[in-house]
Amino acid sequence: MHILRVLLVIIAFVASVALGWEMFDAATRPEIAAAPSAPRGRVAALAPVEDLRPVARQAVEERLQLAQETSGFFNTMRRAFPQDFDRLVNAFAKRAVDGSKLDSPDIYLAEAVREVRRTHGVLAAKADGAHLEKLFETQTRMLDALAKADPQMCVDFLYGKATEQFYAFSSRNRPLVVEMAQASLNAILDGRTSRVDRSPPTDADFRELESALMEKGLGRPEIEALLDGKAPEPPLPDAMLCRAGGVYLETLRAMPEEMRMRIYGLAVEVLART
Repeated sequence: MHILRVLLVIIAFVASVALGWEMFDAATRPEIAAAPSAPRGRVAALAPVEDLRPVARQAVEERLQLAQETSGFFNTMRRAFPQDFDRLVNAFAKRAVDGSKLDSPDIYLAEAVREVRRTHGVLAAKADGAHLEKLFETQTRMLDALAKADPQMCVDFLYGKATEQFYAFSSRNRPLVVEMAQASLNAILDGRTSRVDRSPPTDADFRELESALMEKGLGRPEIEALLDGKAPEPPLPDAMLCRAGGVYLETLRAMPEEMRMRIYGLAVEVLART
């Protein structure tokens, strides 16, 4: 029970990397350029899908390199997991042909993060301490940036909700969002080689964390809202709940290293298996 409670908000933080870019308007996605010899707008109707797929794949790969911030992630993924990368780009190309649309680099990044986490995410639990620290440190900075921008978006982030407002924020803060994605990929790559073997956190670990949260001034309603997902009555103001999320991560980062790494490792493993 303690494990499930404490993992809830950590998982939401990490998962939000993949959830934050769901709200795109398909009408704004640019069309794939038609071949010069074919009338624009009739390519999909006149040519077999097999003929269009190479064109679509080239267009997708160009789109992956369009934004300098996202290109680094995709280049690393191509080198580290070439088969996964190839399968993902083929899926993007098929979707582009079916819909005559290219997606944003941000959408492709979000889906790539989900795919890497699904297929290799469990390896991140075996990363060294520095990579796990970086992974959760970026979550803390994202929460802080959201808190300054809009407490409601901050709360949405806490619970992994995708909103148009969060997407707009993400597009304005792409370097930070990409850094979060890269930190996740780097932890997976390090875990593949480091293979750190950690014991699971104990009930004593979680009791100590809860006590520390109370010492930081969080009341029972905030703690239950964060760790149990329990909606307090009356509802907590967004600013209060957002502050509680920041206190939570700051408190966890201040706990003894071995305990902190046990919780981080378990959080990443559960996320990958969910």
